[in-house]
Amino acid sequence: MHIRLQNSSNSISSLEEKIAKEVAAAILAGFNRHYALFRHCAQQAKNMYESGDWKAIQQLSRDRIAYYDNRVNECVQYLQQMFVAEKLSDEVWAAVKRYYVTELIDHKQPECAETFFNSVCCQILHRDYFHNAFIFVRPAVATDHMDSDPPSFRAYYPSSEGLRASSLRLFEDFALACPYVDIRRDIRWLLRSALKALRSLRRHQWHIEADCQLQVLSHLFFRNKTAYIIGKFINAGIPRPFAVPLLRNAAGKVYADTLLFSQDEMSKLFSFTRAYFLVDMDTPAAYVAFLRDLLPNRSKAELYTMLGLQKQGKTLFYRDFLHHLKHSHDKLCIAPGIKGMVMSVFTLPSYPYVFKIIKEKMQKELTREFVKEKYQLVKQHDRVGRMADTWEFSDVALPRSRVAQEVIDELLALAPSILEMQGDTVVLRHVYIERRMRPLNIHLMHASDAELERAIKDYGNAIKELASANIFPGDMLYKNFGVTRLGRVVFYDYDEIQYMTEMNFRSIPKARTEEEELSDTPWYPVGRNDVFPEEFERFLLGDSRVKAAFLKHHADLLTAQWWKTIQTHIQAGHIEDAFSYERDRRFLNIFLK
Repeated sequence: MHIRLQNSSNSISSLEEKIAKEVAAAILAGFNRHYALFRHCAQQAKNMYESGDWKAIQQLSRDRIAYYDNRVNECVQYLQQMFVAEKLSDEVWAAVKRYYVTELIDHKQPECAETFFNSVCCQILHRDYFHNAFIFVRPAVATDHMDSDPPSFRAYYPSSEGLRASSLRLFEDFALACPYVDIRRDIRWLLRSALKALRSLRRHQWHIEADCQLQVLSHLFFRNKTAYIIGKFINAGIPRPFAVPLLRNAAGKVYADTLLFSQDEMSKLFSFTRAYFLVDMDTPAAYVAFLRDLLPNRSKAELYTMLGLQKQGKTLFYRDFLHHLKHSHDKLCIAPGIKGMVMSVFTLPSYPYVFKIIKEKMQKELTREFVKEKYQLVKQHDRVGRMADTWEFSDVALPRSRVAQEVIDELLALAPSILEMQGDTVVLRHVYIERRMRPLNIHLMHASDAELERAIKDYGNAIKELASANIFPGDMLYKNFGVTRLGRVVFYDYDEIQYMTEMNFRSIPKARTEEEELSDTPWYPVGRNDVFPEEFERFLLGDSRVKAAFLKHHADLLTAQWWKTIQTHIQAGHIEDAFSYERDRRFLNIFLK
């Protein structure tokens, strides 16, 4: 525990008041610097998209993840040097928070600034001080009706100027520096797709009502090689979410690739399995409020995270979790499925997340730091919709009554240093939290023939998409994959992942003698990163139904040549498009067949 200087009274001196104001101002200055850099990244992303510099966008996305922690560490160092912050009295720290709140009244990112304050204080103060008197356990500034000036979204009125004219103006207002292939053709295809969807819902003639609006967020959302227009279409009082992915062709011209026009399609776009968006937001709360209307199944925590504000996402998740604990009664228990060799996995049945703790006693020769590095790699890498994102927490306090004895016993046996018992409280020193999915092996056990084929087809697609993104999963057993609510197969066991470019894919040499062929051990040398895809059949295709589906859709995964071809593409600098929708939804496959 830090040594703290205590005042003899509740009041503080004028000097201490001055120190409190300066500390509050320094923390807010640190946050403002962070958010200025955050916005600058999004502004850079637009320039990189316009020039087609995809590697630069990838690097920018990776670099931005570290910006927050860097600014927090800078701020902590400054406070220690200038004020010996850890020795300031409780009364001064309480005053720091009061002054900080007053500075947030007209601030455009008050919720994020509060989280930054928490991050700084939690590095200086002992966790005994982690309550609302010293940090923002509860938010102090409401953001429900905040917006920027000009507003965060633009509105267009087809009832007065027509759908085509409104749509054309909508595209022009984004002012991309690169030309369109054929913007009028794209608008024609967009309207045909939208009208088809609307007529199928109404089951009769559709027409524009007096209240018809197109509301579109003012800045593009950038990720990978795509820019997205995000908005909602309102007619007869009914809002419908939509997104338009904009791609660039080889000549540097832009075109609309499809229209995403349902909540499920939008949910996939904002999935926790994808990289964070780069988007320029003056008032993030306004963007999140807009998106919540489009995606009611996505929590604010998830939306902030997907917008690149993952620390704010963590804060909101933890508040939601504490609220849930107050209003539920079930216990944290061991998650269903085959136990992993590296992680202990628990879940609260009434809450759609799992808690993952790195074991100290593993069945593999790995260290905790090694595993943490793999999780950080996944966070920084393009997840292409196939790897689950996680929130990483330290010192998570839980009521002892809400933790099943089996969980306590397993942690005491396999990760004792992670567990701290404090009276009626259980403290987890380090934990990853991610969306709960149904393990693929369990899904396959209970699937019909049609469901199994769909799952195996998507399992193979997941491996192929990861490979194209330079990720070799390592352990491809079905227990290491999960199935999402929308039926998408996702990888979530990261301790053996490696870059594709580090692997050596080989065909098994033919045996020279009968003795070699019958030998239990390889008759050929095997290097550390050697992979023999032919061997996948032995441990993946024991079930006849699974084998038939796999060979029907993904027999190429059993050949070294397929993997080598992907390696060659990556080494040549090729970056694949990462679609958040099915290929048959592309306009090129609908209108240009």
